[in-house]
Amino acid sequence: MPDPMIVQLLLLVAVAALLVLFVRNRHGVRVAAGKRVALVLFALVNVYAVIRPDDLTALAQAIGVGRGTDLVLYALVVGFLSVTLNQYLRFQGVDARVTELARTLAVREAEIVNRDRGLLVGPDARAVPVVPGVPDEPGA
Repeated sequence: MPDPMIVQLLLLVAVAALLVLFVRNRHGVRVAAGKRVALVLFALVNVYAVIRPDDLTALAQAIGVGRGTDLVLYALVVGFLSVTLNQYLRFQGVDARVTELARTLAVREAEIVNRDRGLLVGPDARAVPVVPGVPDEPGA
């Protein structure tokens, strides 16, 4: 039977390597300070759980969970859902910005085309109505 120290050592090295990558990669990871602190705390709790699994089992039994591994699994599910929600909200913001950018570019492109066709005069000219006497913009 393998020594449990080997798996503990492997897990600790993996957590340390991930933390070093996370901290050193400043340009690739733009994470708020609170999220960085939460991730480091989560990693430290995991290191403690790897070093002292009996304490984790005692904590799990104290709060009504049978085993320490079940407690870790539940914590990982909550962490996964948190990350998923955070990514979803972040992508919604990115989608809104891309949509606004596309609208702005389309309006600018239309202004250039209309200026080339002679429908707009001067750099600050407003759109010339297509039908004379009918304004383009509401309230114009």
